[in-house]
Amino acid sequence: MKIDSYSFGKIVIDGKAYHSDVIIYPDRVKADWYRVKGHEVNPSDIDEIIEAKPDLLIIGTGAYGLVKVSQETKELLHKNDIALIAKPTKEACEEYTRRKNENVIAGLHLTC
Repeated sequence: MKIDSYSFGKIVIDGKAYHSDVIIYPDRVKADWYRVKGHEVNPSDIDEIIEAKPDLLIIGTGAYGLVKVSQETKELLHKNDIALIAKPTKEACEEYTRRKNENVIAGLHLTC
């Protein structure tokens, strides 16, 4: 999966535009990534990601970095040997692109 571009509220992946938060898996994009607490990533928000067993999860915390990763989520990722990088979404997209040949999943908040 290739991120073609990102701007506030919009991401283009493999030529397709998305206007809601996404999870990028190696073989597909899950649109409309919903989190129980909108600006916080909690364990229940990443069940499918844990099952996919990536080596790395990149969280795009929004254009202004307002999304936080809960301590419980960090502990769950650690317990499952999944590294975490959380950065503002523009930087997270760049990080994802640099690691395209690795076993990586990205969860990206597209707005604030």
